[in-house]
Amino acid sequence: MGILEKISEIEKEISRTQKNKATEYHLGLLKAKLAKYRAQLLEPSKKQEKGEGFDVLKSGDARVALIGFPSVGKSTLLSTLTHTESEAASYEFTTLTCIPGVIEYKDANIQLLDLPGIIEGASQGKGRGRQVIAVARTADLVLMMLDATKQDIQRQLLEKELESVGIRLNKRKPNIYFKVKKGGGLAFNATCPLSRVDEKLVQVILHEYKIFNAEVLFREDCTPDELIDVISDNRVYLPCMYVYNKIDQISIEEVDRIARQPNSVVVSCNMKLNLDYLLEVLWQYLSLIRVYTKKPGQPPDFDDCLILRKGVSVEHVCHSIHRTLAEQFKYALVWGTSTKYSPQRVGLQHIMHDEDVIQVVKK
Repeated sequence: MGILEKISEIEKEISRTQKNKATEYHLGLLKAKLAKYRAQLLEPSKKQEKGEGFDVLKSGDARVALIGFPSVGKSTLLSTLTHTESEAASYEFTTLTCIPGVIEYKDANIQLLDLPGIIEGASQGKGRGRQVIAVARTADLVLMMLDATKQDIQRQLLEKELESVGIRLNKRKPNIYFKVKKGGGLAFNATCPLSRVDEKLVQVILHEYKIFNAEVLFREDCTPDELIDVISDNRVYLPCMYVYNKIDQISIEEVDRIARQPNSVVVSCNMKLNLDYLLEVLWQYLSLIRVYTKKPGQPPDFDDCLILRKGVSVEHVCHSIHRTLAEQFKYALVWGTSTKYSPQRVGLQHIMHDEDVIQVVKK
């Protein structure tokens, strides 16, 4: 029996089993087995056939993966937002490999990857699904392109495919401390009341992974699935934006309903509607900031800026200018919204804001 058959057998059994107090241990065991088989499915086979490479070298200040079903307008969006031509046509599977483009926005270079269309069953290797999903795991943000005329069916299918390969969209890591030990059995503890798991269920799941000695501390009320995520330790937590294309083909009431959904943006690539707003939201989701530098006695250099992540300190800025600058650092003068007054004399731990100006003084 192959892995795919085993996976489908377990999925069938989970859907057949009623969820109640008596079956929760059985379900926990099934979920652990399912996660284990899926992880095996994603591991590359020992004998890999030679073929063309699929991943693209990471470049620019951030990386965005464009995922969606065939013919939803991914290539049109790439050609519109970047100076890259990706072949676009009205038939499915026009794009057969990964095409990178660069969005130049607010002095930042954002790498946008147009990935081939995903089909149902991609997580099990159908189409070029496994390669597409492997590239998506390396991105800073997933841009899920959906057809506004097809309601939310596409979204549910894509989320399910990504979920089954360990990509968690718009979620944060479960607050569970987990450590495998050499001996001493299971040390189980919780800092809050648990309603969905207990010590016996944790033990059942760990035994499936052949783990008999471990420390487990729950800091929040988590589900068995979240515990399995922590044990597997190969999950990727990514922010995701849902982009609904072809809004020129649906009613204004439907556009309004979709636009009010969380993490959603409505656009029309053919009529170039709402693309400016899409870039604005993209910038916010990537949490990028611009920091300008200034030499003593000279005006700030507004032609060239450092693109960094939100929450960076002066120390990070020094490292991005030159790796030895932090060692010779005496103090910095900062102008901008991160200071109480301008200029303010600050140390290495000062947190920078967007469009701040910095002058570093060396010892």
